[in-house]
Amino acid sequence: MLSRILVTRTLALACLPTLFAETHAVIDDSYHHTFSAAHPILARIQPGDRVVTKTVDSAGFDFQNIRRTKTHGNPLTGPILVEGAEPGDTLIVRLNRIELNRASGYTGHSVGVRDLPAALTPPKPRPDAVATGYDYLLPWAIDLKRKTVRPTETISKTPLEFAADPMLGCIGVAPEGDYSPRSGPAGYWGGNLDYRWIRQGTTVMLPVFHPGGLLFFGDGHALQGDGEGVGSGVETSLDVEVTVGLRKGQRLTAPRAETEEFLISIGSKPEGTLNETIQIATRDMLGWLVEEQGTTAAEAHLLIGMQARYDVLTLGGSMALRIPKRFLPRVGR
Repeated sequence: MLSRILVTRTLALACLPTLFAETHAVIDDSYHHTFSAAHPILARIQPGDRVVTKTVDSAGFDFQNIRRTKTHGNPLTGPILVEGAEPGDTLIVRLNRIELNRASGYTGHSVGVRDLPAALTPPKPRPDAVATGYDYLLPWAIDLKRKTVRPTETISKTPLEFAADPMLGCIGVAPEGDYSPRSGPAGYWGGNLDYRWIRQGTTVMLPVFHPGGLLFFGDGHALQGDGEGVGSGVETSLDVEVTVGLRKGQRLTAPRAETEEFLISIGSKPEGTLNETIQIATRDMLGWLVEEQGTTAAEAHLLIGMQARYDVLTLGGSMALRIPKRFLPRVGR
């Protein structure tokens, strides 16, 4: 169901197809755990419109710390239908604002490495410290004024306090046909990318498989390191504002992202290995550089060879390849 709070009209960006764009302020009251075309539409927007909303955390707790879902596992806001989007197009999702809105979060407590000796295995947190029935979740405090995060329990001699860096763990579209992956894995549709560069100021590009595109996002993190080593970031709710554009006739085979500094190709595959996903990301970047950025094939290979930055998104098997934009050919070369 859709609860529409506010719609305003503003001048659209010159590159978008409509003279005026709307801002849709929406609150989802029926979060989903799958990227599926079968879910009822949350909002219908035009290319260039903005969506303003609040996400819930991975257990379904909202900005007031009220649980809005019955089950754990990355509840998603959506689907958002973009008028005019057709299979073979690309959604262009600009993350205008990703902000903390709650003074609490939680993480897992141990890294995903098997067969650790007893001396390297941390004790479990207090039972039910975060949610009933979950004895492996560690509560964290979020200082909204100072924008820092820290565990609420004393677990070390040195205080573990870090600067927050809010990001979305999940962003993607409904895959083709009736395939409806849960919000745990990631793949060519996006999904649970858990990539720290999916943050304010980044633009995410996603392939379209159904009319309207059917965009979903959620799984807010106040902070997360590369690899999501403890199986989570600092899970929390977020205030989110996105602008959704549309690129007609561009067929992507993998999610992409762009920041002020980098082009980013993302390689994900359900149950894929890091070897497989690094090849997906590399193959996509080669195509991106040659087909859209004006490099020759020889230049593209050498740019990757000398300037690639490979990021481990999750220990579960996703990789990303970043190329600094300052090395790309000048426009009009």
